[in-house]
Amino acid sequence: MLQEATAAYLQALAAGKPDTLALAANVSYAENDTPMDITKGILTQPITIDFNRSFYDTTECAASTEISAATNKHPYVINTRLLFANDKITTIQSVVADDGDWIFNAANQLSWTKKETWDPIPEGNRDTRAVIKAAGDAYLDSWGDGTVPVPYGTPCARLEGGMYTGDRSPSTNTCKMPEFPKPFKITNRRYVIDEEVGGVDIFNDFPFIDKTKPDGTSSTNLIRVEGGKIRYIHEITICATKGCGR
Repeated sequence: MLQEATAAYLQALAAGKPDTLALAANVSYAENDTPMDITKGILTQPITIDFNRSFYDTTECAASTEISAATNKHPYVINTRLLFANDKITTIQSVVADDGDWIFNAANQLSWTKKETWDPIPEGNRDTRAVIKAAGDAYLDSWGDGTVPVPYGTPCARLEGGMYTGDRSPSTNTCKMPEFPKPFKITNRRYVIDEEVGGVDIFNDFPFIDKTKPDGTSSTNLIRVEGGKIRYIHEITICATKGCGR
């Protein structure tokens, strides 16, 4: 059901027709954490989808999809979280990044994400939900507290907007983040966890980066965990002003 519903979402996005989706009567829709009418959002404009990668959370009945639309007339990178009940979509939350958002470069993002391997992990080697979630939380927690141990793998690569660290030294850990000025805490964390691919997609409010929104701006961190270690990190961060004023 999650796979079929996600495929239907991608078809609706490509066609610009949200009315084709199986929506609950009281569906909640938001873009960049702003509630809005689904008939007035990104779903109403046909989008050329160059690449997508989806994750399925069979415990929470949720899914998320990372979408690269670099060749669209208006380039986007979109990450969407879908929640379900009774085979209907009850919640759609999209982080929609375009020109002016943090280190945005849709062409670079598309090029790098296509080169990564997010294949299913053999069943006997899969990490538990708890291990995958803990790895993602440790990464976000370390931004405000540098003493938090983060299970980085070797190699580890981060795709932040259109900037990729894996090309610098593909055999080493290039994911480690600096500690940000205190007080600093990532809040409003919402998760999609897919044990089959070791994925955790964390929708969150990222403080500090946007000077006009010190309490936090819409962001997602999509993380691949292999053998308890972080292999890939993808970050999308929205800016209220171009380049978050930095």
